[in-house]
Amino acid sequence: MFEALTEKFESAFKSIKGEGKLTEQNIAEPVRTVRRALLEADVNLQIVKQFEGHIKEKALGKEVLLHLSPAQQFMHVVYQELVELMGEANVPLAKTSPRIGDKPVVVLMAGLQGAGKTTACAKLALFLKKEKLKVLLTACDVYRPAAIDQLLTLGRQIQTPVYSEGTDARPVDIARNALSQAQEQNFDVLIVDTAGRLQIDETLMGELVQIKEVLQPDEVLLVVDAMTGQEAANLTRSFHERIGITGAVLTKMDGDTLGGAALSVRQISGQPIKFIGVGEKVEALQPFYPERMASRILGSGDILTLVERAQEEIDITDAKQMEEKILKAQFNLEDFVGQMRMIKRMGSLGGVLKMIPGMNKISDDQIEQGEVQLKRTEAMINSMTREERKNPGIIDNARKRRVAKGSGVSIQDVGKMLNDFETMRTMMQQFGQMGGMGGGAPGVSGGPRLPRPSSLGPSWRGQGKPRPPKGGDKKKKGKGFGK
Repeated sequence: MFEALTEKFESAFKSIKGEGKLTEQNIAEPVRTVRRALLEADVNLQIVKQFEGHIKEKALGKEVLLHLSPAQQFMHVVYQELVELMGEANVPLAKTSPRIGDKPVVVLMAGLQGAGKTTACAKLALFLKKEKLKVLLTACDVYRPAAIDQLLTLGRQIQTPVYSEGTDARPVDIARNALSQAQEQNFDVLIVDTAGRLQIDETLMGELVQIKEVLQPDEVLLVVDAMTGQEAANLTRSFHERIGITGAVLTKMDGDTLGGAALSVRQISGQPIKFIGVGEKVEALQPFYPERMASRILGSGDILTLVERAQEEIDITDAKQMEEKILKAQFNLEDFVGQMRMIKRMGSLGGVLKMIPGMNKISDDQIEQGEVQLKRTEAMINSMTREERKNPGIIDNARKRRVAKGSGVSIQDVGKMLNDFETMRTMMQQFGQMGGMGGGAPGVSGGPRLPRPSSLGPSWRGQGKPRPPKGGDKKKKGKGFGK
C-alpha cells in the first residue's frame, strides 16, 4: 500500500538532512519531489497545487521546535497536511437510537460495477454485527448477473439475513418493501446494495435518486476502487452532485494502490472516507483514520491498528498462559503453530509487517519468501504427532524422516526448523526474564489494556491517535452508533 509514494516522500525528507534551518531555498527541491510524488500517485492536479502551497507556507512560517531537526520539521508539516487532506479525524456512521417500531438506520451503498460494492455491503454488515446490531441486507442490483446470488451467499457466510425479490422486481419496490420488513422485524440497520454500471449514466443516477427518495437514508456511502487513481475524483464529484453522498468506502487498499483515490475523495466531495477494504476476506474492513493512514504513507507504520487487530484475535487469558509458558521454556510447536494461525487471521503477512514502524522497507519478494517458509513450517508441524509437537526434544532422525516425507521437505529442512525453533524459544525466555514480557506492552499481560476500537457502539470510548513522525497531536473522540 502506497510503497511508491512512501519512497518518494522519504527521498524528499533526506534531501534536507544536514541543513541548519528551513529556508525557501533548501525546501524548494523537497517540495518539488513531493509534488512529483503526488502527481505520479494520480492525485488530482488542483489538489496537488493546494497541497504544495500549504506545505511551503507552513514549513517557512513554522516556529523552530528545539527537539526537531529541519528534516523532521518538514516531515511533520507534510504529515499534518496529509491528515488535513484526508479528513483530520475518523468519522463514524450516523448516530441514531433505533427503538421498537422506529425506522432503522438505512445505509445506501452506491458505486460503479467492479468496485467491490456487494462485498463491501457484507463486510459492513459483519462489522456492525460485531457491535451487537441487528442487520438486514437488501439486494437491489437486479441487472448484474449473479449479483443477488452473491449477496445471498455472503449473507449465509456471515449469518445475516438478505431481503430479495429476484430479478423481475423493480429496485425501488424492493427497497420500499425491505424497509417495511426491517421496521416490522425490529432491525437496527438496513444496508441496501444498489446496481452499478461500467460507467456513470442517467439510468443509474435516476434509479438511485428514486431509491433515495423512498428510503430517506441516514448514510449514502460511495464505494470506490482505490486503484482508480485520479478518476476517483471525477466519480466522486458526479455521484455527490446527483445523489449527495455522506461518505466513501475505499476498497482494494491492499492492492497496488497509487494513493490518488485516498488523497482526492474527501477533498473533492467534502465528505469523509469512513471505511477501507484491506483484503478479500469478509472480515477485511477497517474504519478509516486519516492520521494513521498519513503515518503509513510516510513509512512510520500503524502500530495502533496492529494492536487493535491483535486484541480482536488474542484472549487475555490465553495471552497470560502463553507468557507463563515462555518464561518457563514450555512454549512448544503446538503453541507456535497456533500463533502463526493467529497472525493469518489478522491479515496477510505483508499487511501485518508493514504496520510495524521501520518494516516498510521489506520487499514483496522477501514477504513472499517468508509466507512460503511459514507454509512449509506449518506443514512440517502438522506432520508431527501431538506428542512430538508438545515435546520437540523426542524427535530423533527416524521421526525427522517421517515428518519430512509427510510434509514434502528434506530431513535437513526439518532439522533446521527444529534448531531455529529452539533458538527462538531460548531467546524468548531470556527476553521475558529481562522484563520484556508483561512490562507494559498494550494487550499483553501486565501492560495497559487499550479499549477495543470501534467507530460504533455506546461503549466506545474513543481512540488515541498514533504519534505523528515527530511532535505531538491531541487525542480526539468520535461519537458512536448508539443502539
